[in-house]
Amino acid sequence: MARAVAVAAFFACHGIAAVPAQQLDNSSVVRGIDAAVQARIESIAGYTVTEHYAIYRNNDEVHPVSEMTVKTTYKKETGKSYAIFSQSGSEILRKLILRPLLDNEKSINLPGKRERSWFTSANYEMKLKPGGAQRLDGRECLALDITPRQKAPNLIIGTLWVDARDYSIVRIEGTGSKSPSMWTEPTRMMRQYANVNGFAMASRAKAESNSFFFGRTILTIDYRDYEIQLRPAK
Repeated sequence: MARAVAVAAFFACHGIAAVPAQQLDNSSVVRGIDAAVQARIESIAGYTVTEHYAIYRNNDEVHPVSEMTVKTTYKKETGKSYAIFSQSGSEILRKLILRPLLDNEKSINLPGKRERSWFTSANYEMKLKPGGAQRLDGRECLALDITPRQKAPNLIIGTLWVDARDYSIVRIEGTGSKSPSMWTEPTRMMRQYANVNGFAMASRAKAESNSFFFGRTILTIDYRDYEIQLRPAK
């Protein structure tokens, strides 16, 4: 009884309301996720989005010490490029954290490499969590434990929530499967997604890390003003 009360309190605090359990087959759910990811890949030729990056230090998550706003352009044939609109605060942190982050995003989104980061069964072992569907961010979702099939800083060990109707991604939370460097602990990450023109697109992200040089550092990313270019229908 006490455990049930504790679980209910956790869901209430995090805006998640449990939905009555139903029989679900792990294999069919994973196939649905793979199909949803593939449909998004095949449909989107490119997009632009405005991204706002903010860095916070130690226990202050109100006043950013460094910020940057960029316009990101993604093209399926070439990957990502960035144009910086504005920046303020610590130049050192932008140089050591934000610019390497953008360079890494360019690298992992190159054709032939980005496939390794997709949330699909080719890259992750996925196991449906018991308890049936849950209400998360106003949507009926299924939760799965995910473990990457190889270790990399951008691959997450944690939980993946997908829409129970179309299996599109709703949220990801977990820890990087590999530390970015010997001086840094694995990064704790969260990314939320919104339905934009029928596709799951990132709406907010948060990463928290502890390092020998910087201590506790929190990075947030807010995404807005998507413009999506679709591939011509076959």
